[in-house]
Amino acid sequence: RKGEKILILQGLKQEVTCLCPSPDGLHLAVGYEDGSIRIFSLLSGEGNVTFSGHKAAITSLKYDQLGGRLASGSKDTDAIVWDVINESGLYRLKGHKDAITQALFLREKNLLVTSGKDTMVKWWDLDTQHCFKTMVGHRTEVWGLVLVSEDKRLITGTSDSELRAWDIAYLQEVADLEEPEPKKSKGTSPEIQDTQPEDGALETDETPEDRILTCRKAGSIMREGRDRVVNLAVDRTGRILACHGTDSVLEVFCILSKAEVQKKMDKKMKKARKKAKLNSSKGEEEDIEVSVEMTLQDEIQRVTNIKTSAKIKSFDFIHSPPQGELKAVFLLQNNLVESYSLQPSAPAPQPVRTSRITIGGHRSDRSDVRTLSFSSDNIAVLSAAAESVKIWNRATLQCIRTMTCEYALCSFFVPGDRQVVIGTKTGKLQLYDLASGNLLETIDAHDGALWSLSLSPDQRGFVTGGADKSVKFWDFELVKDENSTQKRLSVKQTRTLQLDEDVLCVRYSPNQKLLAVSLLDCTVKIFYIDTLKFFLSLYGHKLPVICMDISYDGALIATGSADRNVKIWGLDFGDCHKSLFAHDDSVMYLQFVPKSHLFFTAGKDHKIKQWDADKFEHIQTLEGHHQEIWCLAVSPSGDYVVSSSHDKSLRLWERTREPLILEEEREMQREAEYEESVAKEDQPVVPGETQGDNYFTGKKTIETVKAAERIMEAIELYRE
Repeated sequence: RKGEKILILQGLKQEVTCLCPSPDGLHLAVGYEDGSIRIFSLLSGEGNVTFSGHKAAITSLKYDQLGGRLASGSKDTDAIVWDVINESGLYRLKGHKDAITQALFLREKNLLVTSGKDTMVKWWDLDTQHCFKTMVGHRTEVWGLVLVSEDKRLITGTSDSELRAWDIAYLQEVADLEEPEPKKSKGTSPEIQDTQPEDGALETDETPEDRILTCRKAGSIMREGRDRVVNLAVDRTGRILACHGTDSVLEVFCILSKAEVQKKMDKKMKKARKKAKLNSSKGEEEDIEVSVEMTLQDEIQRVTNIKTSAKIKSFDFIHSPPQGELKAVFLLQNNLVESYSLQPSAPAPQPVRTSRITIGGHRSDRSDVRTLSFSSDNIAVLSAAAESVKIWNRATLQCIRTMTCEYALCSFFVPGDRQVVIGTKTGKLQLYDLASGNLLETIDAHDGALWSLSLSPDQRGFVTGGADKSVKFWDFELVKDENSTQKRLSVKQTRTLQLDEDVLCVRYSPNQKLLAVSLLDCTVKIFYIDTLKFFLSLYGHKLPVICMDISYDGALIATGSADRNVKIWGLDFGDCHKSLFAHDDSVMYLQFVPKSHLFFTAGKDHKIKQWDADKFEHIQTLEGHHQEIWCLAVSPSGDYVVSSSHDKSLRLWERTREPLILEEEREMQREAEYEESVAKEDQPVVPGETQGDNYFTGKKTIETVKAAERIMEAIELYRE
């Protein structure tokens, strides 16, 4: 309503993959990328309960009707039922062959139904924790599952444009079982035969498949979307059903009550009678009356489509019956939240957008933030993507200025911090004035992409390197426009250095004697600035050097490459001091901390690492991004680092006063690695138990190993 943030539920490092509010609305279950689940209280904002039993990301969470149990499905193909009140796991249900996409409790009965990417829908009897029925009627992955009409009908959404509906009939009394059921040709699922062998001995007409309930296909509803169902949901009253694919359209359906369906059928009947009267003599009328049959389209009616401003990531909705409006809230792919309202009972319902939550971030679908820089007073941060340049206040984290630009690749603040220069993918230099937010000038600098800019140490000019195999030198100058009296800043080109390969990165040495140029042939060439004569070639990388930096005293140059290595070279003789295997994927950015030989690297492996270029040691790893990191910037004071990533976030890191003890960091790293390897092992948590036992829901961690050792020690002591 107000668009204000009222609460942040602080998790750990992992990305959130799934949310589910409890039925009483007081708690929120949150599933994470690493398979842990935390339950937060929405009153205090604290997450006191943690469930860790899954090995991979959580894909589905659902509470039962009272909120006492929670069913979680994961990419590791297991479903686990947790006891929320007792804060423990009840049992693990194994059977799916691929990630689980949805798990639902039935209201009245102790049953669970799960769907998976392995095209199966499985029914579980929670008293015996066995799968008593597997539905194999789908040809593609089942992405969504809802129960409607008092759990008498199941609707599934798959990778094609049909929503399939299944009628569920519960076999309660033995009397029902005595009526002969039509035999099914489907093979019975193996679990059933194992668990209840006496079934064959009874030789009833009932196939063992239909033990607790029968499931018959009732028909299907066609969606307008051609792609897979991403989310399929039904509101609390069970009257409104909605689904969306990978596009920006939500399709809304209404599930009619029995009375409404009856009304509709009566109308149909009348029509049919009329037609019959017109067509024929009285004799045939009876036959035609009978031939009016109820189709699924009579029970589930399309209401309308809601079109959002961007692709939908997920949605949720509230419907206040009987004549009330439907409110739908969407989280969109470009990080907006929008809400729409709709009158489903109106003859031609029109959705209306009621509100949206948007904060001043980049909203580009085409690219992420590709360049960052700090102002000389450490206060302003510049970030630029394909569509805009934004200036942020570092202290308040507010966006101060937004200026439209072309696809930006590199940037810096002009000395004095009143203007900024952007280099673009089309080879242009764009000069902006910060006070007014205006574009002062656009200069065609290079014929290809302008990959790199470096400000000269005397702050009178800068150098650019581009994909047109040239390095150009520029000086700042003040020019007078015809119509104004005041002078404004401009730039003029002074020299060009032509090379044989595309230029990826350029850097001035601090004494302004040397210029380092990284080329597409995997070498870094060093030139004298005054004569542009060749001085050194640094070769050794297997793939091109994407980023590099020279230390404040001009003694060292560090280069980061797509071959995942960082090499540290001496600038006096061009000898390689050390080659470090830095990241598990390309090194995207590298920058020295001012007045020190420490440097930061950012990699496509989602990590930022800090290194010591004298002792060649890895100091620390900053984890927080969930996707590739494109660039980072270290503030001139060295107290802050800002980074941008493909996960659509900019993150600000601050240096603390607390000293870092390297041995402790190593120890923590080793523990984390050990825990990862332990979780992946296939040996059972309790020695000697077989994998089939599904009562144990925990997973092995350092804590469980330590606890087990403590118990063993205690038993030894007791024996003695």
